[in-house]
Amino acid sequence: MTAEKIVHISLTELEKNFQEVERGLTNQEALEEANRCLYCYDAPCTKACPTGIDIPAFIKKIASGNLLGSAKTIMFQNPVGASCARVCPTDELCEGACVLNDSTKPIMIGNLQRYATDWAIHNEQTLFTPGKPNGRKIAVIGGGPAGLSAARELARFGFDVTIYEAADQAGGLNTYGIVSFRLPQKISFWEVAQVEKMNVKIRTNTVVGKDISVSELLDQFDRIVLAAGMAQVPNLGIEGEDLDGVYDAIEFVKATKTGQLSKNFIGKRVVVIGAGNTAIDGATCSVRLGAANVKILYRRTMAEMTAYDFEYEFAKQDGVEFRWLTAPKRIIGDQNGKVIGIECVRMKLDEPEADGRRKAKPVEGSEFVIPTDAVIKAIGQTRHTALIEQFGLYHEDGIVKVDPETFQTSNPKIYACGDIIFGKGKGEAMVVSAAQQGKKAAAAIHREFSTVESLNELYPS
Repeated sequence: MTAEKIVHISLTELEKNFQEVERGLTNQEALEEANRCLYCYDAPCTKACPTGIDIPAFIKKIASGNLLGSAKTIMFQNPVGASCARVCPTDELCEGACVLNDSTKPIMIGNLQRYATDWAIHNEQTLFTPGKPNGRKIAVIGGGPAGLSAARELARFGFDVTIYEAADQAGGLNTYGIVSFRLPQKISFWEVAQVEKMNVKIRTNTVVGKDISVSELLDQFDRIVLAAGMAQVPNLGIEGEDLDGVYDAIEFVKATKTGQLSKNFIGKRVVVIGAGNTAIDGATCSVRLGAANVKILYRRTMAEMTAYDFEYEFAKQDGVEFRWLTAPKRIIGDQNGKVIGIECVRMKLDEPEADGRRKAKPVEGSEFVIPTDAVIKAIGQTRHTALIEQFGLYHEDGIVKVDPETFQTSNPKIYACGDIIFGKGKGEAMVVSAAQQGKKAAAAIHREFSTVESLNELYPS
């Protein structure tokens, strides 16, 4: 699509570009696919799912017409299972482990999971009820996948739970950070509503450490779950970052998720810096906003790229160009302070860094300029170090250290899960992993108080 052909795109047409790309299965397609499943006894797909969803069970319920039971089976193990049906790298997880890979093709587990949860959403089902109150109060800081998962489980165990969320709406990454054409906001909002129906209180627009103090939380609650995720995209540290036309990828995607679609990208040239999933989102959003050309620059090679394979393929299908071994040196502006280009330098790979990826070093004298109208920064996110230190928790560069089984921090009263404990180069920062960590933190808190209560019964004061 050339710039000349798209100059007259209306906002209504742009809105259509952000509608969900993948269609759901029809009733007939879902039934046929469900009946292909072998319903393995010791199912490798279930073992490959970080949240341990009983995949044969939920698929068999689809085959028998029990869609409510299917949705409950999914959401019982994964409180954000509707979102995960759309964004999980299923080819690397459950579908990648399917025994049918060796003979035909794997069961479309992700699509079947979406089919069951979409049915529950469309039919406005309430899947779970809160447990008998146990008199204990828990604060959850952050209403993203990890926080929602912890809160739902704690409510199921009978705890009085309050979520403190800095944004206007809960849901975190699922609500604001994953592009609408992959994950519409209504899916995340339904998952949030399911948690609220468990009598969980959600305090939005509330920044812990500012709107409510750390000391207040420690005084008012029996335990705290820290699930605040990560913060904003850091600066590149190069000249020209303050020019008109330089964007933070997180805020850029968030704007498109909340309906703030700009016509400023129509026919323009866009450069995205970084090669993670957020960089892919920034690039594909630019295409849907009418950009004539979109390039992703990455200082290393495709082998070191952190984006999922399916995200990479999706971007290529959208016409996004990838420039490997290319790093930005400075952003160039015109006399009015608007971006007109980016000076880059070619890179070469050297010895591996601490995370196992090879170091990238500039090639002397290899500088060149790429003309561009906009630059989107997508080089990871900063940490909530100030908040972590207000709690006095042990951390390494903003990565909270926890017991790997209980997710308890250096303060026995505080547990942590999600991106706030995710270390560079250690595992996968997936939505489904965050959900599992939230579940495990909640279970550990439940065990802790159950043990205390059992001891009190055995040894009354």
